[in-house]
Amino acid sequence: MAIRFLLSAVILAALTPLSVSPASPACIRNIDACMPPGIQATDVVSSQAVKPGGKVVTVTVSQKLKALGARCRKGKLVDSKGTEIRFYQLVGCWGNPPVDYEEQLEHQAKELAKLRKQYRVIEMTCDSSGEDRFRVTPPPVSP
Repeated sequence: MAIRFLLSAVILAALTPLSVSPASPACIRNIDACMPPGIQATDVVSSQAVKPGGKVVTVTVSQKLKALGARCRKGKLVDSKGTEIRFYQLVGCWGNPPVDYEEQLEHQAKELAKLRKQYRVIEMTCDSSGEDRFRVTPPPVSP
């Protein structure tokens, strides 16, 4: 009886048309085809220590894209609403900041504001260790 049930289930599964779910390998490969040069699914987008000296929680590009419902459309990476996704590598993780660090951070803030008007921007951390000691907060953007 159990063998008959299993055989029926296998036949039913074989006859059911395949669908591509957001987490299926075919969908992931499709997204990989639209990734910009230099960005990989395993790259770290953000990281944060749960508590000082404790476990560091990281978010990868793959996890972030899944959370955004990303897909590849017409050769471009888009989110669930159809907005094109762009990646931006943040600066500001200096052990000893350069002389012009304020200008660099201000320039970065302006670029991000401009990109956000047209794209969904994924900000790539400059420090995947999760420690805040090297991060410098950007100055406020003046209009």
